[in-house]
Amino acid sequence: MPDTQVLGILVLAMIAGVILFRLYTVLGRRTGHEPPPPQSGRLPGSDAATPPKPVIEAVPQSGGQGLVDIQLADRNFDTGNFLKGARTAYEQILDAFHKADRTILRPLLSDEVFAAFDRAMADGPQNGPVLTAIKDARIVGSSLTGDLAEITVAFTSSFSDGKDVTDVWTFARRVTDENPNWTLTATSGDLPE
Repeated sequence: MPDTQVLGILVLAMIAGVILFRLYTVLGRRTGHEPPPPQSGRLPGSDAATPPKPVIEAVPQSGGQGLVDIQLADRNFDTGNFLKGARTAYEQILDAFHKADRTILRPLLSDEVFAAFDRAMADGPQNGPVLTAIKDARIVGSSLTGDLAEITVAFTSSFSDGKDVTDVWTFARRVTDENPNWTLTATSGDLPE
């Protein structure tokens, strides 16, 4: 009787060994079909040569399901890097608007937003207050419609006249597009409800 128990244990151990060996050979093997390593989505003006610095912006309050949908559709999308790029774009766009530099503005803006900025710059460089600091940048809305991702960011900023302003800007990008840059598609001074 003890010999049959030992024999049974040996058979089970051999079966387990074969199964473990097969799992090891299958699971640890590269097939050449692995996805590329993640790269962050960037807005215009972000420097690809420098490694990203930690982003301290607030976590999205109401980005919700839209952000999840965008991340599922674009595996390279990273919220922190998006906010870093959005801050850079905000600074660049306001600076270019102040200088009436259409060359810098054109690739950063949708046709409708560029037309509105162009009308406002008709008299040349602007004499209004200049951006001095971005106090906060947070995602207040997001959506994915088909392959069009839209993210709305609320920027709270200080200007040279001493006033704090909250601008709400919406950026868009087709997640199927090879170009990782986002375009400003809408501006507002009010937070969406």
